[in-house]
Order: sequence, then structure tokens, then C-alpha cells
Amino acid sequence: MDWLYITMPIAGVPIFWPGLIILGAGVGIIGGFFGMGGAWMVTPGLNILGFPMAFAIGTDIAHMAGKSLISTMRHGKFGNVDYKLGLIMLIGTVVGFEVGAQMVMWLERIGSVEKVVRWLYVFLLLFIAWMVFYDVAKRKRKEQEALRAGKQVDKLATGIEWHKTLHKIHIPPMMHFKAAGIYCSMWLPVIVSFLTGWLAGILGIGGGLIRMPALIYLVGCPTHVAVGTDLFEVMISGLYGAATYTYKGRTELLAALIMLVGASVGAQIGTVATKYIKGYGIRIAFGWAVIGCMISVVLKLIPSYVPSIKSTCDTLATVVVLGVVSVLSLYITVRMVQGARKEIASKKQKLVAERGV
Repeated sequence: MDWLYITMPIAGVPIFWPGLIILGAGVGIIGGFFGMGGAWMVTPGLNILGFPMAFAIGTDIAHMAGKSLISTMRHGKFGNVDYKLGLIMLIGTVVGFEVGAQMVMWLERIGSVEKVVRWLYVFLLLFIAWMVFYDVAKRKRKEQEALRAGKQVDKLATGIEWHKTLHKIHIPPMMHFKAAGIYCSMWLPVIVSFLTGWLAGILGIGGGLIRMPALIYLVGCPTHVAVGTDLFEVMISGLYGAATYTYKGRTELLAALIMLVGASVGAQIGTVATKYIKGYGIRIAFGWAVIGCMISVVLKLIPSYVPSIKSTCDTLATVVVLGVVSVLSLYITVRMVQGARKEIASKKQKLVAERGV
């Protein structure tokens, strides 16, 4: 079965290349759907497949930059991108990203990068999963209360409304972001983008894992605009990140190219799917994906404390991360096909009715 493995020229490690294709295509769909580069699954996925963590970080950032460009173009056509907000956030993202990347280089020098980054992933994924499901539960309670009162809840309203408190902080300059429909201090998106950029530089993600929820819960963007704007931001920060990690010699371009082949097709499917799956459908699927990814990272951490079960845990971690990518990709694709069929049927009925008139 040696033909299923390819030795990476820079990292010097043998890699199961079908796993790279599954990650690339699957995360292309997931990234286009959730509005993020998908590195929150690919970086631990590459590490689980055999890449040293620093190479997993740099390689995925390179793969993510090209894929996000494709998804951003699609979302722009649907009017889901607030370019003004995205450009403002670049200020904090670039600075934060470089600070995080320098911290990774320092952790690598002292030999702690693998364990530290994995634990950061676990805590971050756990917090985000809690935040998403808490928001969904709170939103449902609001809907039930409104139903009892004979009212309706705003379709764009969220369960968690931290952004309403932050919008009350009027530190000049104040700015209006038309596509997102919000008015706030310029410093709110700048500070949020710095923090997400810093974490992105450490964890090797374009920031989508944390920026998309931050855009919804802290900045106050509607979900579909948060998806498109985040992809725009991921595209630019990803290009910067790819350059800085390549300069540091931690990017395996061969692996990035293999994943990008599948991702270029998957990103189109994921982006179109957001047309048919809105708001809380996106958030619930996102929450379950985060939990699956967290389980795979925990499995990879266990052998650090119980070395005797390393082989079993490594196999389970690979199965879990590839399984989550595959199942979620299939779910998104099926929902997209169902939505497209309904749309076509509706258009046919409308055309028949017009002809009948």
C-alpha cells in the first residue's frame, strides 16, 4: 500500500494522499458554506495525517487563501459581502496575525508547539460550541415567548445579543456599514479583528472559526453577511499568512496544491448552499462540526499522557476528522440539491401560472 503515501519534499514526512484530497474537497464545501477557510478542521487534520504542527499551520494557510478567493467571488454575487467592514478589519487582522505567527516560532524553538496549540484548539472549540448551542437555545426560548404573546421574533435577531451592548460604546470615529446594516465605532471591528487575527496566527487558521461567530455576536452582522464578509477577510489574511509562513520555511506547497484541486470544486457547492440553508440551520450544523473536530484533537492529545495507546488514538483521530468532513459535506450537498430542486419547481409553477393567465 506504499502507493497511497507520498513523501513531502520540505517536511520530509510520508503522507496518506487520499486523505489530503478528502480534506481539500470536504473543507472546500464546508468553508464555502460556513464562511471560513475551514482550517479549524484542516490544521488538526493535517497534523493527524502526519504533518508536524508548524508545517500543518503554514500548509493549510496557503491552501486556504486560494480557496477563499473562489468562495468570496461567489458570495459577492449574492450581495453577502460588506467590503467596507472587511477592509476596516484588515488593520487588526494583519497585526494580530504576525504577533501570533511569531509566538508559534518561539513555541517551536522551545519544543512546546504541538501540545500548546492542541490544547488551545480544545478550549477554543469547546467555548465556540457552547456559544453556538446556547445562542440556539436562547433564540428558541424567545420564539416560544413571542408565540405565547401573539408576536413574531425578528428573523435576523440572535439569542445572544452582546453586540447591542458593544454598539452603545460611541468612541469616534463612528461608521455605518450598509451591507451589514450596523452602525458602530470603527474600533469595535478593529479590536475584534486583532484578537481573531492573533488566535489565527497561533492556530494556523484564517480566523473564520472565531471571526464568523465574532461578526455575529460581537459586531452584530446577520449570519449570511457574516459568512460572506468573513470569507473576504479570510482571503486577504490568508494570502498574508501564506507569505509569512512560506518565508519562515513552514509551508508544504505540494500538499496545499493537492488539497486545492478538490477545494476549488467544493467551495462552489458550499457557497451556493447558503442560498438554501439560512440563519440557524447554518449555526446548528457549525456547532456539531466544531464538536466533532474537538473530539479528534482530544484523541490526538491523549497519547501525550498515555503513550501505550498512541496507535489506537491516532487511528481514531484520523477516522473522526475525516468522518466529520465527509458527513458534513454530504449533508450540505444534499440540502443544496433539495433547495435547488424546490426553486426550479417553483419557477416552473410560476411560469405555468403566468402562461395560464
